[in-house]
Formats: sequence, C-alpha cells, structure tokens
Amino acid sequence: MLHNNLFALLLTFAVSLVWLRLNDFAAARGWVSSRLSRKIIHVGTGPLFVLCWLLFNNAPEAPYLAALVPLLITAQFALIGLGIIKDEAAVQAMSRTGDRREILRGPLFYGLIFVLLTVLYWKSPAGVAALMLLCGGDGIADLVGRRWGRHPLPWSRRKTWEGSLAVFLGGWLLAAAVLAVYVAAGAFPAPWAAYLPPLAAVALLAAAVESLPPEEIDNLTVPLAAVLLARLWW
Repeated sequence: MLHNNLFALLLTFAVSLVWLRLNDFAAARGWVSSRLSRKIIHVGTGPLFVLCWLLFNNAPEAPYLAALVPLLITAQFALIGLGIIKDEAAVQAMSRTGDRREILRGPLFYGLIFVLLTVLYWKSPAGVAALMLLCGGDGIADLVGRRWGRHPLPWSRRKTWEGSLAVFLGGWLLAAAVLAVYVAAGAFPAPWAAYLPPLAAVALLAAAVESLPPEEIDNLTVPLAAVLLARLWW
C-alpha cells in the first residue's frame, strides 16, 4: 500500500510542477500578463491537486504524503519570496507587480491552506468543496471585478457586486464539477445532485467572506469559512 501511495505522490508532484513551470514560462515570455498568470495558477493548481487525491488509497499515511506536495512547493515559494532562491520566472508568474515579496502573502497562504485542509479533510466533500471555492471563486473574482465590475460594494469599495457574483458562480461550478468526478469514481456516495443545494449555501458564504475588506487573507478566510459550514452537511 505504501508503494502505491509513493507512486501517487511522485505523479502528483510531476503534474503540479509541470503545471506551475508552464505558467512560469508563459509569464516570463510575456505570453500572458503577470496578473493573469497569477490567477491561472490560482484557479488551475487546486483542481489538479485535489483530483490527484484519487490516485492515493485510504491508508493512514496517504493524506500526509499528499500534503507534501503543497508543503514543499509552498516552501519553495517562501524561499523565492525571501530572495534566497532566485527564480524570476516564478516571480513574474505569481506577483502582480514583479515584486518577489508579494509571494509571501497570497501565494504563500494559498499553499498553506492546501496543506492544512489536505491533512484535516482528506477525501471529504467538505474539504474538496472548500478548496474548489477558493480556486474557482476567489480565483476569478479579481478578473471579473476588474473587467466588468461597475457597482462597488457598500462595505468594501474596492470590490464589486459583479466580482462577488463571480465568486459564487465560479466557486459553485468548479466545486460541483470536482464533486461529480468523485461521485463518478465511487469516492463519494451518490447521488451527485444531493450535493448541489448545500453547496450553494456554502458558496454563498464564501462569496460573503471574500467580499469583506481585508484582501490579503482571502486565501485563508474563504476556505476556512466554507469548510466549517460544509461540515454541517458532510
């Protein structure tokens, strides 16, 4: 069993690193902007990692082995942000302005919450939903808000109703899609449709939390609030 999980760990590492390096390469070449690359990484990394959970069996060590992937990648992010490792491609891909110190905020929190929820909510609908709401919801809010946002929120003038709607819809859709894969794989009990109404309530809470003024801690507050509410159903 350990041998199977070690193989799953190596494959998960490979998938995650290839995805990140492809985005680093695209940002360094100027094919996508740093802001867009940051959001592509934010939206896409999580689903790839969570789907790789299905490669692991249910041995007690499985969640800890899987958590090594975001833990080691996050450690690398921290070293880049601190200037200990020089990686200009990564800085361009993960920062808004090209300042490496930005990696020590949003991207670092993103990785840490994946480590925490992987260990605490391994292969649970609550954990999967919370992480997908972070990726699909919070991940696209800034893009939608900046392009189509016209109506600021009364309690958070830098955010918009359009961005909050994107959090709700984007997060709900991505979480529903990944939950569908888990149900189809037999990892979660059917029917899939039973997950959708409570998921809407969790997505609404995630959108409300994301709308609050503090911006640098969304990667922590959104999934933590979502997982606590999701536990009422799953």
